[in-house]
Amino acid sequence: MQEVHIAGEESGIRLESRIIEERIQKAVAEGGRRLRITAKGQHGLGGRLWISQEEPVHIDIDGSAGQRLGSMGAEGTTITVHGPASDDVGWLNAGAQITVLGHAGNGICNAMAQGRVAVAGSIGARGMTMTKHNPRFAPPELWVLGGVGDYFAEFMAGGIAVVCGVDPFEPENVLGYRPCVGMVGGKIFFRGPYEGFSRADAKEVDIDDADWKWLSTNLQEYLTDIGRPELYPTLARREEWQLLVARSPFEKIGRKRRSMTAFHNEVWDQELGRGGMIGDLSLADRSPIPLVVNGDLRRFVPVWENRKYLPPCQASCPTGIPVQKRWELVRAGKISEAIDLAMSYTPFPATVCGYLCPHLCMDACTKLQGNLPAVDITELGKAGVQAALPALPESSGKKVAIIGGGPAGLSLGWQLLLTGHEPVIFDREKHLGGKIRSAIPQSRIPADILQAELERAASVLPHVHLEQAMSRETFAAIQEEHDLVALAIGAQRPRTLPIPGNERLVPALDFLQAAKQETAQVGNRVVIIGAGNVGCDVATEAARFGAEDILLIDIQEPASFGEERRAAERVGARFRYPCYTKAITAEGVELQDGEVIPADTVIVSIGDQPELDFLPEDIATERGYIKVNEIHQTSDAQVFALGDTVKPGLLTDAIGAGRRTALVMDAIFRGQRPLGDTSEMPYEDNLALDYFDPEQPGSEVIDYSRMTLAYFDPRITDFESLDQCAAECASCGACRDCGLCIEICPQTAINRRQLSGEDFEMVADPEKCIGCGFCAQACPCGIWALQANDPLI
Repeated sequence: MQEVHIAGEESGIRLESRIIEERIQKAVAEGGRRLRITAKGQHGLGGRLWISQEEPVHIDIDGSAGQRLGSMGAEGTTITVHGPASDDVGWLNAGAQITVLGHAGNGICNAMAQGRVAVAGSIGARGMTMTKHNPRFAPPELWVLGGVGDYFAEFMAGGIAVVCGVDPFEPENVLGYRPCVGMVGGKIFFRGPYEGFSRADAKEVDIDDADWKWLSTNLQEYLTDIGRPELYPTLARREEWQLLVARSPFEKIGRKRRSMTAFHNEVWDQELGRGGMIGDLSLADRSPIPLVVNGDLRRFVPVWENRKYLPPCQASCPTGIPVQKRWELVRAGKISEAIDLAMSYTPFPATVCGYLCPHLCMDACTKLQGNLPAVDITELGKAGVQAALPALPESSGKKVAIIGGGPAGLSLGWQLLLTGHEPVIFDREKHLGGKIRSAIPQSRIPADILQAELERAASVLPHVHLEQAMSRETFAAIQEEHDLVALAIGAQRPRTLPIPGNERLVPALDFLQAAKQETAQVGNRVVIIGAGNVGCDVATEAARFGAEDILLIDIQEPASFGEERRAAERVGARFRYPCYTKAITAEGVELQDGEVIPADTVIVSIGDQPELDFLPEDIATERGYIKVNEIHQTSDAQVFALGDTVKPGLLTDAIGAGRRTALVMDAIFRGQRPLGDTSEMPYEDNLALDYFDPEQPGSEVIDYSRMTLAYFDPRITDFESLDQCAAECASCGACRDCGLCIEICPQTAINRRQLSGEDFEMVADPEKCIGCGFCAQACPCGIWALQANDPLI
């Protein structure tokens, strides 16, 4: 590839750093991948080049490089300086590989997080300070051939430094003055004499075989990069190397702390003289006043609120599936349990969660608040086809007649089984499944998946009566023979338009059912009146049967969304609104303004209504649907109604309604509520049911602001496995036992207390805690809350 040359001066005049940076960025944007810069002290060379790792950029720098060389450097960037470098090389480095073929100044690798800096000489003061290490990536590295300056590794929090001790500036002290002060992480390999380090923060350990293998292997690469491979035999003597590592917080616990008074007497006054910096003005007593307090005098108190709140994903799921709990099980290696858990909430974990649901849980995912991708539930959902049947309790003898064997009815029957009661299902079709079997295109749900889940449910349902037509007499007999009755008949009567020519309209439900039977027929030009999700299903099926010109019209902005909308767009369907239909003619759809949209086939998709002719008059209806209260009870207290019988909704709405209705019926059978009690059922009543998670949180949803998303990698946009999905879950409101609160507490006030089994809790010692709030600010899951403290209460 041709090398791009960028000069640091023009006509004998030095160019500003910003101009050089603009030219570097422009060259890379235009495809330049090898750059040579003749520097004249410009700063920031080679930094902030956000390029693909598949197209790395190599930069050679001649002349005098200025400060912050490679600052904020990205992975895929390689920089070689053919000479010395100034201060702050690799500042905030995020992945660049930087080689300096000479000495370097102060602040080398300051706050570096990734990448490597290799120096062929010595460096100045405060190198490797405040470095960090994300465990998802290789630790950042600093290699120095000579020695380092003062305050080396100050507040070092991660990474690896290697100091070779070859011709250092200070032959008797290769680590400089006061190294490792405040060091909390990382390793320092060094060779040569030294004059001490901060033993309160670091310690010397033996180099084990793994460390030596890493050092000796990478030493060869480093020496090759700086052009000194001949030094390897000299530097490859294991006995000459030493290793420093940070002390853990637990090793620092109990360390005697110097009081402020002692610090003034022993350090401050000794160095600055009596009175310190203001000794020439006053020799008054400067003993510190204790403003930082603990115990009852704290202004704020940290409270560990583990599992107190609902995570947003679970709260948004109409079925109530504990999405976060499933990812917690995956993280614990209990994938089968994570798959099986969904069976306590739905008989269709694969069909709905894996394929048909618009995934409201993902829409509510906390990570979207930080412009990060929502954790993908679909693969875990699809695995639900392998889920094992849960253990069923003994029957209570209570029987519930469920009229309708679609998603709502099957969900209710499933939940009644789990609570120990007997569902008796009546359906007018030859097979269970309702619209989920008869109308949803196979392109959205594989037939074998749906069939497997329907068969799994049918295998445990004790009483299923198919091809059962309903009349008022039949309904009255059913009501007489059962303890309770539920209406889950769906909406099977297509709505149409009261306009001239409506006999030419093809109802969407009829078309989808014919398509499912492979008997549908359409012309080349299809107009669909109604651009909701069902209309989009019609569009994709119409394309499958040969339509080439597909238009969906609506009187308002289309309500379609999610995969249904995307599928329609993929087959070339167009959307148009507002369109007000006046008549259907032989030519097509005539609009109110006189325009005629040509069509060979016109399909109407404006919803369906339930067929309620068999119901007694004392069951109230409203606008063609059954009227119910908050607990799905009709005007007849013994009869409940749910799903599309009550109002159109999503499949997961119908399944969730089945679960809630089963809870109410179970409470009635247990005597926990009177039959005619129409009050809202408290969420906590769920806890009485032994098949629910005993750690189920309350009904209040945790606030998004409590979670900390800075720990997640913004570069992960596609999830490759269930393990990666689980790792990227923020675990909102549920402690991941990461120990960050313990590590970050400046007073070492937080401890982990083991309870019975796998349970634990984090406890803040009030005698040590100062209410600083570090725990609450650092917690990735939003567990710690900082509450105002009133010592008088």
